[in-house]
Amino acid sequence: MPGSLAAFMSYARFDDQHDDGQVSRFRERLAAEAVSSVPLRPNVVADAVTLVDEEVSEKGLIIKGAYKTVTAFASGIVKDVIDALLPDFLGKLQPYWADFTASGGGAFGDYLAARGEEVSEALLSVTDARAAASERAPLRKAYNAVRPSGVKNVESALPRLGALVQKYAA
Repeated sequence: MPGSLAAFMSYARFDDQHDDGQVSRFRERLAAEAVSSVPLRPNVVADAVTLVDEEVSEKGLIIKGAYKTVTAFASGIVKDVIDALLPDFLGKLQPYWADFTASGGGAFGDYLAARGEEVSEALLSVTDARAAASERAPLRKAYNAVRPSGVKNVESALPRLGALVQKYAA
């Protein structure tokens, strides 16, 4: 876990004075989990898994089938993938968060939803790279089956995703 914690914290590569240091404070809170009895990262990951489960439950048969295939093939993979990709996802969201806070705030989920396709493509670039690098053919096949509808599916999750980020970054 300590190695992955350092990797997670590396996403905040830029000076974030423009947003009153909120990104740095979020990173510092996660750094503090190394000595805290109440770790933050597992809570973020658990909330993200819940978000994914809720989003999948509202989708059609193809998405539900692909999700079932992936989770049957590798139990715990959703949690593990979220945990592994969290730094990259946050890195993709950081410019949006900076603009959101500079523009006065509000609900980050609404902000993301208003930029749906752009934000979705940014987030999907992370999973596209991960899928392309996977040596597990069933996982690549399942991902490629749902990727054509990826933007639409990610867009529908942006309000919840924004709320999740805002919950921990604020």
